[in-house]
Order: sequence, then structure tokens, then C-alpha cells
Amino acid sequence: MFLMVLVHCAHSEEVFTYVFIQVRELEAEVEAEQRRGVDAVKGVRKYERRVKELTYQTEEDKKNLTRLQDLVDKLQLKVKAYKRQAEEAEEQANGHLSKLRKAQHDLEEAEERADIAESQVNKLRAKSRDAGKAKEE
Repeated sequence: MFLMVLVHCAHSEEVFTYVFIQVRELEAEVEAEQRRGVDAVKGVRKYERRVKELTYQTEEDKKNLTRLQDLVDKLQLKVKAYKRQAEEAEEQANGHLSKLRKAQHDLEEAEERADIAESQVNKLRAKSRDAGKAKEE
């Protein structure tokens, strides 16, 4: 209906020019929208790739985390075993040290008894010599 009114107007050439300009503007808008659509699709694809990369990286990180956690668990078991061995070795060393101290104490007592015995032997020898000299005189 709008076109009919325009066709009947006296200035049909102006109307044609006006319509032509409107068509060009609409075509430009359509092209701009198409470009924005293409750009939007490119952007979506770019973000989809990024999400895929991040998902892959996350999966790899999870695998690495699991592997590292397993390693930590194994190392903790080794640490516990080494700690237990160290405690056992310390107990054994304390036992040996106790035996050593007792042996040193026994040795000191034996040396003291030997010194006393040697002193008594020397006294007896001296008395024996003195008694032998006294007889000779």
C-alpha cells in the first residue's frame, strides 16, 4: 500500500531514489550483520578451542596430580619404614651403649681389684724380703 501511494506521487523519481537508498542501507545493514555473525561464529569457535585446550590441560593436571599423590604416598611409606628402622637402630645402639658402660664399669672394678691385689703382692714381697734380710742378719 505504501508503494502504491508513492507511485502515484508526482515525484516518482525522488521516490525511486529514496527507495533505492533505503534498499542500499538495508543491504549494508544485512552485510554488517552477516559480518558480525561470521565474527561471532569465529569467536565461538575460538572459545570452543580454548575450552577444549583447558579441558585437556585440566585432565593432564589431574593425571599428574594423581601420579604425584601416589608418589607422595609411597614416599611417606618409605619415610615411616626408615623412621621405624631408625628407632630400632637407636634402641639397639642404646642397648649396646648400656652393655659398653657396664663392661667399662666392670673393667674399672677389675682394674681396681687388680691394683689392690698388685699392691698386696708388692707388700707381701717387701715383707718377704724384709723377713729374709732379717733372718740373714
